[in-house]
Amino acid sequence: MTADGQRAVSASWDHTLKVWDLISGQELRTLAGHTHWVMGVALSEDGRRAVSASHDRTLKVWELKTGEALATFTCDAAANCCAFSDALKLIVAGDEGGHVHFLRLEEPKPKN
Repeated sequence: MTADGQRAVSASWDHTLKVWDLISGQELRTLAGHTHWVMGVALSEDGRRAVSASHDRTLKVWELKTGEALATFTCDAAANCCAFSDALKLIVAGDEGGHVHFLRLEEPKPKN
């Protein structure tokens, strides 16, 4: 759920994530791109992005406003859980092989 309580993102066994408007109860969009179950999802503090962990061995970073997958990281085994640390600009994820992955978030540099 976003910090302002306006939206939530749910992970699903149908390989998708759903973005929900909590005020109206309406589904805003479906995030598609994983090829297996989505095991976990975490939101950034500002509610702009989500990271998802999937049994397809990938983590995906999503832009929630557009539904675009911004980045994909492949783990050593099925990804079971994930978390954002906005303060440290990190994503932390655990996979089925017992590995913990630390991924640094970097914003693209503006074009001049």
